[in-house]
Amino acid sequence: MNIGEASKASGVSAKMIRYYESVGLIPAAGRTTSGYRLYTMTDVQVLRFIRRARDLGFPVEKIEELLALWQDRSRQSADVKRIALEQIAGLETRIREMQAMMDTLRHLADACCGDHRPDCPILADLLEGPQQVDAHSEGGRSAANRSGPATILQTH
Repeated sequence: MNIGEASKASGVSAKMIRYYESVGLIPAAGRTTSGYRLYTMTDVQVLRFIRRARDLGFPVEKIEELLALWQDRSRQSADVKRIALEQIAGLETRIREMQAMMDTLRHLADACCGDHRPDCPILADLLEGPQQVDAHSEGGRSAANRSGPATILQTH
C-alpha cells in the first residue's frame, strides 16, 4: 500500500510517517520503480503501535525502547512495566506543574480588576515574574509595582 493508504489504515499522518522513518523509528519503506513508498500490514501495525504510544505521551526515545521490547519475544514484562511506570511518574509531574500554572493564572486573574485602568497584575507578572505579596500592597501589588511595569507597558 502507498503512504496515503498506510496513513489511513494506521491513523498516522503521512508527514509523521516520513518523520518516523527519518529518525529511524520505523525502517525505510520499500519503493516502487517510480520511487513511491510501499508499506505492508506489518508496517501499519508498527505505526498503530507508535500512534497509541504517542497518544499515551511517550517520547520517541521511549517508543523506540517499547518497539524493541515488543519485537523481542524473549523480553521480560518487568522491562515494559518499568517504562510505563516511568511514564506515569512523568505525567504526574507534568500534571502538578500544569495545576500550579492554573493556580497562578487563577490568582492573577482574580487580582486583576479587569476595568478601564491600565494596571494589571497579569502583565506585571509576565514582565517581572512572581512578586512577593506585601501586606501593605493594594490588590497584591506593592507601590513600586503599581507604577513600574504598568507604566512601562502603557508607553509601548
